[in-house]
Amino acid sequence: MQFFGRLVNTINNVSNLFSNPYRVREVPLAEYVAHTPLREEDRVILYKNKNARFWDCLLVNPQSKLVAFRLFRLDNETEAVEHFEQYARRLRPFYESSPQPLQLEVLQQLSDCFRNHPHWSLAHVAVETELPGSFRHNRILSCVNSTECDDGCTPLQLACQKGNVECLCELVECHARLDVTDKNGETVFHYGVRGSNPEIIKVLGKKPSVGLNHLSNQGQTPLHLACQLGKEDVVLALLKCHAKCNVMGTLGYLIHTAVKYSHQGCVRALLEVDVNQVQFKDPCYGAAVLHWAKNAEMTRMLIECGCDVNSVSKTADMALHIMVKRGRFDSAMVLLTHGALANAKGKDGNTPLHLAMKQDHLEMIKALIVFGADVEIANEFGETSGLVAARTSKGYDSIIHISTALGHLLKTPDVVDSTSDAKRTYDRLLCLDGGGIRGLVLIQLLIAIEKAAGRPIRELFDWIAGTSTGGILALAVVHGKPVDYMRCLYFRMKDEVFRGSRPYESEPLDEFLKREFGEHTKMTDVQKPKVIVTGTLCDRQPAELHLFRNYKAPAMKNKPDMKTADPFRPLTNPEDQLVWRAARCSGAAPTYFRPIGRFLDGGLLANNPTLDAMTEIHEYNKSLSQKGQSQKVRKLGVVVSLGTGRPPQVPVSSVDVFRPSNPWELAKTVFGAKELGKMVVDCCTDADGPAVDRARAWCEMTDTLYFRFSPQLHSDVMLDEVNDAILVNALWDTELYICQQQEQFKQLVQELLTR
Repeated sequence: MQFFGRLVNTINNVSNLFSNPYRVREVPLAEYVAHTPLREEDRVILYKNKNARFWDCLLVNPQSKLVAFRLFRLDNETEAVEHFEQYARRLRPFYESSPQPLQLEVLQQLSDCFRNHPHWSLAHVAVETELPGSFRHNRILSCVNSTECDDGCTPLQLACQKGNVECLCELVECHARLDVTDKNGETVFHYGVRGSNPEIIKVLGKKPSVGLNHLSNQGQTPLHLACQLGKEDVVLALLKCHAKCNVMGTLGYLIHTAVKYSHQGCVRALLEVDVNQVQFKDPCYGAAVLHWAKNAEMTRMLIECGCDVNSVSKTADMALHIMVKRGRFDSAMVLLTHGALANAKGKDGNTPLHLAMKQDHLEMIKALIVFGADVEIANEFGETSGLVAARTSKGYDSIIHISTALGHLLKTPDVVDSTSDAKRTYDRLLCLDGGGIRGLVLIQLLIAIEKAAGRPIRELFDWIAGTSTGGILALAVVHGKPVDYMRCLYFRMKDEVFRGSRPYESEPLDEFLKREFGEHTKMTDVQKPKVIVTGTLCDRQPAELHLFRNYKAPAMKNKPDMKTADPFRPLTNPEDQLVWRAARCSGAAPTYFRPIGRFLDGGLLANNPTLDAMTEIHEYNKSLSQKGQSQKVRKLGVVVSLGTGRPPQVPVSSVDVFRPSNPWELAKTVFGAKELGKMVVDCCTDADGPAVDRARAWCEMTDTLYFRFSPQLHSDVMLDEVNDAILVNALWDTELYICQQQEQFKQLVQELLTR
């Protein structure tokens, strides 16, 4: 039995040897009565185990003579003695300053800290083990400003990094210094930023300190560091402590750091303090804040805060050049839609198109082209963007597409507009179809007409009619808004209006229209050219087409007076009709937006408003004749109808709707009903086909020149499409179409300027 007992003890001793020798354990003191203490200092005693070659270090609790804490068990005497001296010397201040005996968990933390950080001061150990009460001990108090740490940080800096407010407050009361820096030149505020508790900054900020705006060896103030790490709450805390925003660091000002690392919350917090920071330029490149943006959201926010979209750096580059170089398509689109100059020359005289060609970024190339980039501009080396592309096989493929699309930029023969408005005998009518965001196609066509004619659209036409998105554009043209501005505006508007799911909230669209046309602008405030905007009166069955005008509606003598029999409320007169409401009524597309009052989208009855506009002009002239004002009548001489693009035709398997007799037929019926419903809607709102044929036939019968432009699109673009790449491709198709219709455009301009 004794043999088995010794065997068990031996096994236990071996298992203890291979377990953690530094694990703090509670042991009975009676086990060590027979052992001889080798070293003893105050409460710490080193014993040698006689039965096995172990050296045990114990911490004796004077309040309990039955148990003690074994701090370690080692099998090497030299190592045991060395650790004993360290424990005896460093442990004493902690158990002396503790009002209660140290708990096993605390002793374990102290033991681990002593071994892992043998060069730390006692104050550092107190912070690491979270024993704020020990700072009152003289030995620990004497080293509250010690830099005996791995990075030369003070106990106060360590407390800030750990986010321990209690230790921080104790150290501050013990006169720990806030201006001491570590080996990296970082102050307590830098450590507070790296920590996870923004309350640390608030505590530190209660006293003025030079460390608040101190630049580290890396050229960063605490606020720079907070912006780099994206800690918005810490940035706010530092700003409340009056940290300076105009300190120049290695990367530039604070705003540059926040933008570089794409932390929008930090940027927003900085700009709320001083919005003029958007004008700061970095010291290295002299670049504006906008040059540093890396995504569309940041780019948009900076522009909205007042950044100059065409600001030039020391290297002569605009933000657009940088975005093209970096392949940031979304950011480049934001810049282009906010007025960035597509043909501006940057470093070495390269335009953004030169840079896009070098990158062979086809989507970027298309975007630049549709926004007016000129392929014929040469850089300082005499190279056009086409020549740059030709150097590489991939680039050469791109330039083939571009050179094809740029035919429309060839100058038309100079045409002298010899006929003044007063001497004109013919009127010119412009009609704009509906189509939601595809109004961008209308805009691209209008830009081509303006460029070829050399005159604004509003000076080229006497009548402008529009439906839905075409109605909005008609009103915009009449009110003198440049068409290239409207192109940018449409790209920005889609993100503002088409949010969430259908039907969309009406308020963003309402606010957009009020902002662009004025909340109190009346239809008759601008009377030239005459404008016609369609709407659908949906408070009656059948629905009725209504025309919003900026002139008095024609009154026919032989037309019966229906006022006494009309059961509906009278309509608003043009002189009382608000422009933004007329635009909103025309664009109230069902399932996309709610009706406004009793009006729905004009496209329900006249998505191509050409025939309705021609009828209106005929009745207007007839009314003048009946009033004895025949001298004011002018025959309609030119009709220009612009469409929003024709989607590709796709096969339809079935539109048959029948009563199903089994689950398989039910699926076919549902599919057929869906296809039939879509076909009915498309037929009712079709702006091409019969509508165009009838308008052309009417014009031929009245000896009126008729021009119809509507490009074939390679893909179907939804009315509420928000993807920039898809919309750019639609405009690219429009550019190709304009090139193909070059002769038609030349003839149109000739007629508009001379007829």
